[in-house]
Amino acid sequence: MNSSQKRDNALAAEYALGTLRGNARLRFEKRLRLEPELAAVTGRWQMLLAGLDSHIAPQQPPESVWKKIQLSLPPERSNARSRWSWNYLGWALAAGIAAVALVPYFGSKVPELAPLMVLNGATQQGQWLVSADSERKTLSLTPLRTAAISASNSLQLWAIPVGAKPVSLGLLDSRAQSKVSNGGVTLSRGVTIAISLEPQGGSPTGQPTGPVVYSGVL
Repeated sequence: MNSSQKRDNALAAEYALGTLRGNARLRFEKRLRLEPELAAVTGRWQMLLAGLDSHIAPQQPPESVWKKIQLSLPPERSNARSRWSWNYLGWALAAGIAAVALVPYFGSKVPELAPLMVLNGATQQGQWLVSADSERKTLSLTPLRTAAISASNSLQLWAIPVGAKPVSLGLLDSRAQSKVSNGGVTLSRGVTIAISLEPQGGSPTGQPTGPVVYSGVL
């Protein structure tokens, strides 16, 4: 990984955490719309961090810890000085607890799914990040700044093997990550992954009836 890739990886992590702010965030979001590889890296960080809060249990420090902290603080000089000390202490403790919690999480947890491809829209804004397990039997689709759809429509995912008919892989949530199976299709090179706009509940015929709004080829 070169220095530019390392920097983009760090920016993607900050964006996923919500710590990238202001003009830097706006510039990054503009790049997401234009750079599929950067969108894929960002989607991976979003999936990795999405379940972080479910793996970390809150811990109550022992009373002895607080006593040692109090004894190590300098004597109070004023109310303002005291407030500054405790504010600084709070940030330091939060950073320390986060670091301790994140080390085993990132060191031991291996993501089940890895980015596979990005689906781009012909006329629709945004993209879809497609991730898969090592055997490509389970797919996860994450919308990246996609447009909302009306309540009378559904987004349906299809796998289209070379020279074969489309196979439905299920319906997608336009605002959240969706997980589907491969529908028995071998997801090898040349297979097209597409999303069509269908009536609410999906295609009534088992084949795409609406326009293809996002697509990509493995």
